[in-house]
Amino acid sequence: MNTWKVIMMVKKIRVQESPVVAPDTAVIKTRKKDQTIEYKTLKLFRHMARAVSPPPVLTVSEWADRYRKLSSESAAEPGQWNTDRAPYQRDIMDSINDPMVEDIVIMSSAQVGKTEIILNIIGFYIDYDPAPILVVQPTVTPMAQDFSKDRLATMIRDTPVLTGKVRDVKSRSSGNTILHKTFHGGHVTIAGANSPSSLASRPVRIVLMDEVDRYPASAGTEGNPIKLAEKRTTAFWNKKKIKVSTPVNKASSQIYKEYLSGTMEEWNVKCPCCGKFQPYEWTRIRFSDVTMECKFCKEHIPEFDWKQSEAKYIAEHPERFRKRSFHINELASPWVRWEKIIAEWKEANYEYKNYGDINKLKTFINTVLGEPWEERGKSADDDSLLSRRERYTAEIPDGVLLLTAAVDVQDDRFEVEIVGWGRGCESWGIRFEKLYGDLEKDETWDKLAAYLDQELYFASGSSLLIALTCIDTGGHYTTKCYQFLSRMEKMGKRIYGIKGFGKDSQGIPLIHKLSTNNEYGVKVYILGVDSGKEIIVTRLNTVDEGPGYCHFPINKELGYDETYIKGLNSEQRVTEMKDGRAVVKWKKKAGTRNEPLDLRVYNTAAVEILRPNFDVLESKVKAGINYMKRVPKGTSKNKRKRTGNVSRGVQL
Repeated sequence: MNTWKVIMMVKKIRVQESPVVAPDTAVIKTRKKDQTIEYKTLKLFRHMARAVSPPPVLTVSEWADRYRKLSSESAAEPGQWNTDRAPYQRDIMDSINDPMVEDIVIMSSAQVGKTEIILNIIGFYIDYDPAPILVVQPTVTPMAQDFSKDRLATMIRDTPVLTGKVRDVKSRSSGNTILHKTFHGGHVTIAGANSPSSLASRPVRIVLMDEVDRYPASAGTEGNPIKLAEKRTTAFWNKKKIKVSTPVNKASSQIYKEYLSGTMEEWNVKCPCCGKFQPYEWTRIRFSDVTMECKFCKEHIPEFDWKQSEAKYIAEHPERFRKRSFHINELASPWVRWEKIIAEWKEANYEYKNYGDINKLKTFINTVLGEPWEERGKSADDDSLLSRRERYTAEIPDGVLLLTAAVDVQDDRFEVEIVGWGRGCESWGIRFEKLYGDLEKDETWDKLAAYLDQELYFASGSSLLIALTCIDTGGHYTTKCYQFLSRMEKMGKRIYGIKGFGKDSQGIPLIHKLSTNNEYGVKVYILGVDSGKEIIVTRLNTVDEGPGYCHFPINKELGYDETYIKGLNSEQRVTEMKDGRAVVKWKKKAGTRNEPLDLRVYNTAAVEILRPNFDVLESKVKAGINYMKRVPKGTSKNKRKRTGNVSRGVQL
């Protein structure tokens, strides 16, 4: 007989035996005691029923809507998660629950919540479907550690259903570390794509690969990190492989390649006027009234109306249902207004047109539109550059508003190029020379200092001095170079050291950062030389005089002969396969020297460091003012010429 029947029989007997009189105190206490026992018994059975009953059927998005809490440290809108806030995330998350889907690919812009999608997936498996999980970041330090401490740890702390399941790292008995967290039925391991040992440590059922386009081509000597991570899932029939990234270069983009091999689903929104579905496209955004034109009815519809309309993913290849691939751009984001996106585009376009700098334009395509950057064609050939040389009638041709210099340090010489710059970074090669000498001797460096201090003249008789010089601190004379830079700095000269960013600077902007971390504390700019070479290739392809065009003199004494031109064209961008992955590299042509190309990169960095206001410079050059000349000490303030600043502090 079950407990519930026993309780009911006892209650019936008590009713029959009880006299119809006012109960005394003892009887009341007995009844209360019986009621307490009954309540506790019912509570016990309720807990037992909960323990053995199956959990509610939830998808990842439903789990997040019910349990996920956003942390104040990482979310603009902390508190309860709501998928309806960014509905394009729902299908992506719920594809995880489809037993027919094994691979999920997300090629997206920034600011669309892709990291939160990853966190929701992790939270779902910790709480609802425990499994061994591997999260792969581009590097162990700092990216894997930062993800664990700043994103994963705060989600576990602020989401109650997770807090009790993953112990604190600080607890001695937790068995957890920053990069490895255990819970009942599984674990989360956070690895770096640059660390083969962390990728090959243990089998996993769920592998989440974040920012795959920033992975190295090989994890040490072990091969493609994506393939290494995927191998960890081989033992599981219900494995899930999720790849997420903002794309970079089209030729080498791993996420773009993965996207093309899947369903290729684009987020489409319904036109409020004609009712036809279409994707958010940058080419249909109207700057004047901040609207997007319907590609069918041609109506100009405001941002808010588009974002409030019905939307869904439409697959180009639905037959590839086992590998769902999604593309989403920032135009659909609820956290970014179109006015801000338009402002970013205008700034990037301004940088490109006025300074020939493609970095911000490339960043816009990658991080705002979520599309890979397509590399431009090969640079102009040697013959075309030689044939367009022109004769200079003065040291500085008309149109030049600024002079920079670049120095490459060789074992027995300095190679130096002086370049003139005009509006839109139109450039004129002024002089290319080799200064020979014993670089162990200070007098050789003094000779270089005197060369960089020379005054050059226009046909009108007015003059300019070199505004800034970049000198390579690599090679065999690094210490001598630092000593020279220290002396120049004390003399107030704008001569700065430069150093290339490692072997592979793909994706690194030309001016990466300023460092003074050397024995003399001198300024050394770390350069993304690959970006510099891309800028130069773009400019060499410019055929019409104006912004970006490169002028070269035919005057023999100025040094721009066939050897220089071949050196400028000494490297070409090639795509090679490494561990099954396309990698874009700059490769030097056989039998050529690349110093002219290096020097032009350094000169491009010099004008980028200055970021001059060409309007101000033009007014001074037209007035015949050599704005780089210092006013001699003792000159009356009343007689001094007015001065101004070139963007980053160059006194005019």
